[in-house]
Amino acid sequence: MNNGGENGKMTSNNQTRTRKRFIAGAVCPQCKALDTLALWREDQVEVVECVKCGHHQRQTDEQVSQHVRANEQVIGIFHPE
Repeated sequence: MNNGGENGKMTSNNQTRTRKRFIAGAVCPQCKALDTLALWREDQVEVVECVKCGHHQRQTDEQVSQHVRANEQVIGIFHPE
């Protein structure tokens, strides 16, 4: 078994697992439990799962970017000449 392989993935017998990280202070939207949400990436998609009730949320990088961009304000655009 190789712990701490490339990109934080653990490998064993040709299987790859991604490390799950817990989100401190996060509350599950379904069961309202505190500190039970685990986060990991699966095929370029962020996955959040409650380890208590099993609630899942998935969001691609593109969905995250669109959400953030909608709330940003442009200060100025640089045009090199």
